[in-house]
Amino acid sequence: MIYLKAVLLAFVEGVTEFLPISSTGHLILIDEFLVLSDDVGFRNEFTVIVQLPAIASVLVYFWKDLWPFGSSDERRHELCQLWAKILVAVLPALVIGFFAHDYIVAHLFSPLPVALALFLGGVILIFVERIKHRVTMNLVTDITFRMALVIGLIQCFAMIPGTSRSAVTIIGAILLGASRPAAAEFSFFLAIPTMIAATAYSLAKSGLDFTTEQWLVLAVASLVSFGVAYGAIAAFMRYIRHRSFAVFGYYRIVLALLVIMAWRFGVIMTAD
Repeated sequence: MIYLKAVLLAFVEGVTEFLPISSTGHLILIDEFLVLSDDVGFRNEFTVIVQLPAIASVLVYFWKDLWPFGSSDERRHELCQLWAKILVAVLPALVIGFFAHDYIVAHLFSPLPVALALFLGGVILIFVERIKHRVTMNLVTDITFRMALVIGLIQCFAMIPGTSRSAVTIIGAILLGASRPAAAEFSFFLAIPTMIAATAYSLAKSGLDFTTEQWLVLAVASLVSFGVAYGAIAAFMRYIRHRSFAVFGYYRIVLALLVIMAWRFGVIMTAD
């Protein structure tokens, strides 16, 4: 059963990692009804580690847009500049995450905080879709270092489970003048160092102290997460070129209300 549970959780991770609906929030909610393991430490590590293969799918999908070598001198310089901007953008999350990680895990990794974050994020998504935006950057390489730093600061709000890293970074980039595709691409690219750092920090704390079966569970889940995330990226990039983010906002609000109702009637529990 643990393998079936892991596959389901990995599928949810792959689908939700790059959609503006919060993968971590969904995994926390599912954990209320589908407990992967009695080992709480392994459950927590699974939630973090299963995100890494989803991030790897970004590298595969956007390889030609990220690999600077083998290109013309101009293109190579452009991509090296893009990577420098990504590294600038990840710095705030590294600093704030280092100090805030344990507090967030201890106090916010429960259904009610997730529901509140889902609701507020949904309202913001719908609001952003209703206002006009002046696009000044059509390509991801047009994003400036200053804008990258601001997006990196905005990304720190996503440390609150239920907020969604992709939602806050995409919204932030759009409000700063990026086109939808450019905002989404920068959000995906920024996920690479952000999630690698988060996974490395988590693994360093756990010491990789897993049983053989737990390693096998992680391997199976990683394959599922990678494949599903790759498909989700392809579908999402097609979707955002012509359609609104509002549908994700409404989904978040409905899910938040359902979670709050379930908590109110004692169907799920939440931390004090």
